[in-house]
Formats: sequence, structure tokens, C-alpha cells
Amino acid sequence: MAGALEGQVAFITGAGSGLGEAAARRLAADGAIIVVNDLDGGRAARVAESVGGLAFVFDVADAQAFDAAVDEAVRQLGRLDIMVNNAGVAPRDVSSKTDRQIKNTVLRAEGRIDEMVPMNHLIDLSDEEWDRMLRIHLHGAFHGCRAALRHMQPARRGRIVNISSVLGLQPSAGAPHYSVAKAGIIALTRAVASEVAALGINVNAICPGYIDTPLLTPFSEILRAAIVTRIGKGRMGRPEELAEMVRFLVGPESTYCTGDVFSVSGGYMG
Repeated sequence: MAGALEGQVAFITGAGSGLGEAAARRLAADGAIIVVNDLDGGRAARVAESVGGLAFVFDVADAQAFDAAVDEAVRQLGRLDIMVNNAGVAPRDVSSKTDRQIKNTVLRAEGRIDEMVPMNHLIDLSDEEWDRMLRIHLHGAFHGCRAALRHMQPARRGRIVNISSVLGLQPSAGAPHYSVAKAGIIALTRAVASEVAALGINVNAICPGYIDTPLLTPFSEILRAAIVTRIGKGRMGRPEELAEMVRFLVGPESTYCTGDVFSVSGGYMG
């Protein structure tokens, strides 16, 4: 439905690259006015300029900064119709234990369980890493939902899309903090959706599989190859493919979708 979003204002976090940028371009193509958030001011400005929108540079973990940016966007544009809580980070140092994991996989396949060595994913996780992951993903989504609802509820309309992950559905031993944060986003989505459904506001979550974006830059080639073996499609996803799901959930085609969780994984088998 070309032009179905004409004149609607869409605020997208983490839109300076990857999925957020693809979503910004996709929604703009159907007429939406895009508000781009990113920590990288240069990237935010580049995307905003390319789609004729606004750019705001702030950390989604900062509630006051988030509120101020949303309020200012509404002041300038007069409305807020769409919030896409996409900003996120990948676990740090994800490739350092790949060799140990591969060896353990071979030992398990050979039935030599007693020879497997501890991976120490949780033991080696610092308080700082745990807090950072939850603050960016889960707190960021909470801040975005709250800031958006302050404007959407009086208008009795709106669409919120929270980006979770397949690891929120199938937690990974290798990334417990990321898995917990993404699972929390699913719970947040359903709780908020049940509260505001009668107000004409739809809140849904997307659980992407492994998408080939800059977020995966820390992944080694060996780790990337191992991941692809678990994907039914035999490849990682493209940001544009996820952007189509975002477009569906913010458009008129998804009127009856709220509190729902959509896995877009290419057949990922965790």
C-alpha cells in the first residue's frame, strides 16, 4: 500500500545503521516522516538527511534524554504515530571462546561428556556488562514505550514495535545477559499491549534471527559460519527483510495485531 504512512511521524532508535536504518528508509518510502536516533551523530545526520527527517543523538538508557527528544520531535512535527525501539548492542568478546565451544561440541558428539571444559560464560560476566546490556535493551525499550505513550494515549492512536531477538525466545548459554534483556522486552511488549489496546494503540515485538548488520562485526568468520549452519535458509538475514516486518506492524494491514511476538529467523534452530 504505497503512501499508506503518508504524514505519519515515526521515531526509530538506533537508526544510524543496520536494521534501524533499513526501517527508516522503508517507512519513509511509504510517506512517513522519520525521526532518527543514534549515538553516532554523523550516522544519525546522514540517515535523517537522506530521508528528509530529523536526527537526535542520545543514549536510550538515559530516560530524560529520551523524553526530551520525543517531546521536541512532537513539538516540531505536531504528532507521534510510530515508535520503533530498535537500539541495541551485541555481547562483547563473543568470539574469544569459539575454539573451546567447538571442542566441547565434538566431545559431546563423541559421548566424552566428562572431558568437556567449562565455558564460564556466566562466571566471566561482569556486573558492568550485565547492567549495560539490560540498560540499553530493556531499559531503552521501556523508556521508548513510556515516552511514546505520553503522546499516543491522548491521541488514542499509535503503533509501537519493540525489537527483541530469537534469543529472547530460545535463550543462549553464550549470552545470558543478552537473552534476559531480549526476553524482558517480550514481557514488556505484552504487558504494555494489554494496557493500551482499548486506546487504539498496538504494541508488538519482532524477534529477529541473525541479521547481517554492523552489530555482528565482533563475530569471527568461524563463529559466523557456525551460526549459518543452524539457519534453515542457509544464510543470515538482510536488514531490508526485517524492515518489511516493521512496515507491516506499523501499517494498516496489522490492525488486529497487538501483544503479539513475531519471529523472523530464516528457520533458525538454536
